[in-house]
Amino acid sequence: MTIAMFTKSAAAAAGTQRLLGKDDIYVAAVPLRAAKGPPQLLMSAAYSLNLSWDLQHFMVIIKPTSPPRQAAVVFDFQPRDPEDVLTALAVMSGRSVPGAVFRRTLKGLPRRRCWYVGSAGDGEQVAAEFSDKWSTYLKVGSHDCRHFTNGLVEILTGEELVLEKLRTNLSMESNTT
Repeated sequence: MTIAMFTKSAAAAAGTQRLLGKDDIYVAAVPLRAAKGPPQLLMSAAYSLNLSWDLQHFMVIIKPTSPPRQAAVVFDFQPRDPEDVLTALAVMSGRSVPGAVFRRTLKGLPRRRCWYVGSAGDGEQVAAEFSDKWSTYLKVGSHDCRHFTNGLVEILTGEELVLEKLRTNLSMESNTT
């Protein structure tokens, strides 16, 4: 796989040739969830202003390329109750918190911060099996959404440390513009 593949946006990848029988695999980033009020406002502002790669929540999206299933499926790992103040305090103090792997459907791909990273056969089934085995105790920095995303993408596509490669490529792009 070439490095250029990591810089494709979801919109650009939608126009690429599909591999028959393979699902398209994407990584997406959204603002971290926080307690309602000022903490949530700060997280959203940091995300919108591109202040830090580290203040984002990462997830894997699997988009089937053949009928009958056309909806994208999201797999992500986060605290069981990310908006709870006690959860936030535990996370900030470096303690583990109960986490959960979530699986949801999307009608379409996100328009921003969504990157095509490869393809996989039986992507949804492989992701479900990976998720079932994932330890649900979350500790930021050692077992969080980044580790889940990197691990799932590696199982699906064979690509290791996808977030680090994506971060490097995006950094290089911003330095050339």
